[in-house]
Amino acid sequence: MEEIIKRAEEWVQEKLKHDKTGHDWAHISRVYRHAVYLAAKEGGQVPVIELAALLHDVVDDKLVEDVDAAYMELMDWLHAQCVPESMIIHIIDIIKSMSFKGGNRPPMKTIEGQIVQDADRLDAIGAMGIARTFMYAGAVGHSMYKEDGMVRETMTEEEYRNGQSTAIHHFYEKLLKLKELMNTQTAKKLAQERHDYMEQFLTQFMKEWKTDYENVDG
Repeated sequence: MEEIIKRAEEWVQEKLKHDKTGHDWAHISRVYRHAVYLAAKEGGQVPVIELAALLHDVVDDKLVEDVDAAYMELMDWLHAQCVPESMIIHIIDIIKSMSFKGGNRPPMKTIEGQIVQDADRLDAIGAMGIARTFMYAGAVGHSMYKEDGMVRETMTEEEYRNGQSTAIHHFYEKLLKLKELMNTQTAKKLAQERHDYMEQFLTQFMKEWKTDYENVDG
């Protein structure tokens, strides 16, 4: 399995080498490390967790034109590595179920899925989440912030993916919700500091956006 993990790393690096949306190899590597750490604390089948963490973005509808074709390619790749069929089914089920997509997804069914989902969500919040949010917004042409914009409280999957928003509104529509959506106790603890940092950032952002000079002189 160690050799399959190595080949997965190489395959994903090649697949995502041109990404400019914050879903690059550096993101995958962080999610992988989060997932391995969570597995050590929470349990689960480590090979399933490792492969799902490494492969989860090669079929992301934000990154590929044909999702069905991407899944077929992924399954062909897993079969070519002689990954057991039961493991392939589990990995694909995790990847298909883990995205936020407007907050309408059912809970993950297995501890492996919960861990991979938590690992991905940890990289969506905190300082790294802030950086990735603005990277993605710039890549897809979203504004940084609009004062007349509305926070979308409830969204269909289609509205979440294709509706108009801004980088700052994304915090309220998704990122600030993730702390409470963590599955594992370990991830909940890790998420708290990152959540607090985002709130501090948003407070400072709005102060600077509004050019607030209060208390400048002491």
